[in-house]
Amino acid sequence: MNYIGAIDQGTTSTRFIIFNDRGEAIGSHQIEHKQYYPQPGYVEHDPDEIWKNTQTVIKQAIKKSGINIKDLKAIGITNQRETIIPFDPTTGEVLYNAIVWQDLRASSIVSSFKSLISADELKERTGLLFSPYFSASKIVWLINNVPLVKERLDMNRCVFGTIDTFLAFKLTGKIITDATNASRYMLMNIKTLEWDEKLLDLFKIPRSALPTIVPSMKEIYGYANILGTKVPLCGILGDQQAALFGQACFSEGEAKCTYGTGCFMLVNTGDKLCYSSKGLVSTVAYLAKGEKPAYALEGSIAIAGSLVQWVRDNLKMVQNAKELDELASSVSDCGGVYIVPAFSGLFAPHWRSDARGVIAGLTGYVNRAHICRAVLEATAFQANDIFEAMELDSGINLKTLKVDGGLTNSNPLMEFQSDILSIPVIRPRITETTALGAAFAAGLSVDIWQNRENLSKYWKEQLRWTPSMDEKTRQNKIIFWRKAVSRTLNWASKEE
Repeated sequence: MNYIGAIDQGTTSTRFIIFNDRGEAIGSHQIEHKQYYPQPGYVEHDPDEIWKNTQTVIKQAIKKSGINIKDLKAIGITNQRETIIPFDPTTGEVLYNAIVWQDLRASSIVSSFKSLISADELKERTGLLFSPYFSASKIVWLINNVPLVKERLDMNRCVFGTIDTFLAFKLTGKIITDATNASRYMLMNIKTLEWDEKLLDLFKIPRSALPTIVPSMKEIYGYANILGTKVPLCGILGDQQAALFGQACFSEGEAKCTYGTGCFMLVNTGDKLCYSSKGLVSTVAYLAKGEKPAYALEGSIAIAGSLVQWVRDNLKMVQNAKELDELASSVSDCGGVYIVPAFSGLFAPHWRSDARGVIAGLTGYVNRAHICRAVLEATAFQANDIFEAMELDSGINLKTLKVDGGLTNSNPLMEFQSDILSIPVIRPRITETTALGAAFAAGLSVDIWQNRENLSKYWKEQLRWTPSMDEKTRQNKIIFWRKAVSRTLNWASKEE
């Protein structure tokens, strides 16, 4: 039998999952890495720790699976997007910690960009909006604030890469990024799929310091030495595009929502580049070599699963996610409490970096269970905001929503999500859709699977939640949610 490995490098952990040629996971290993918060609004990771963990999870997953290493036919990568690592391509030395996608330190740099290019032209060129979420402002901050980065840049010995670039370099020596990750830099032209010379010039970022943009699949980038055997690295997708691919959303109008550290909803718009007027971004869904790119509309939420972690670790209100679920299920509603977790500002569709989190509607009636329920409902409300924008922008009437990610194990959340969207919510049998998407991309590249249609048969429904809330109650809850959102605005300086 043939096997495919997928490196799933996420915001909080790194995993390696081995799939067989039926798309079934047969072995995996996972290690968390440390989160660094040097100042309020700053979030960093140690790239060397991530690389060390990557090596460990690969070895351990292979050991657990019991496969013969010679049967591992390909490796794919899926990764947290927008996170930037500056490294020396000559020595491999990391020049500064990874600046994570959630990081807000470059907010003032984004404000300065607005004097260089209009929002409309930026959107036309990149599909994106002005936000410190995307990589360009992080790169400018590194150039302006880290002397070692500037020194190596002047020597033409600095590359600014997303996590896929760093891992591909460590595995194969190649300096590449796929089109899905490149589309998150705020530097790639979304039509040509090449670095945009005007933006590089405006932001003073040398093209030589960026990786080469490659297809997401159907190309072997290089060979990794895995336990003494050379294995092709041949599939790369940013994590949310990988989940879309792993959910078999290959056709225009198919959508998925991933509930992880953050929450990300994408709808496939086919080869049609659809621009948003409702606060979403246009992105590359995937690019197969020799084909037209597939595009997607995306809405991103910064805080979802990490809100559960915050309640567990910072507030010490629960021991684990299971206890939070049980408490949330013990009450029939949120008791009038609404939590808006704008810890890193608000992402789609609001894009307000000045917002900060609030807990609204507290009364003497409220207890711990109501707050736990409000924690879960916060993610569902945020997803609904994106869902409404997505339907308006795309003109696609979404009849169901495919879901994946760790929070889909929360029955009260999924029930409420179906209620607030007023459509069925469906979880697949294989829930590791992000890693599966990377494995699919790698497997297609070495002809384990012949085409995307072959892959659709591996998608099977496991659970379905259907709406039961009456429309008046639903609308009333949405009204109060929007009132709570309005209370988060103008809290911090927009240049902070």
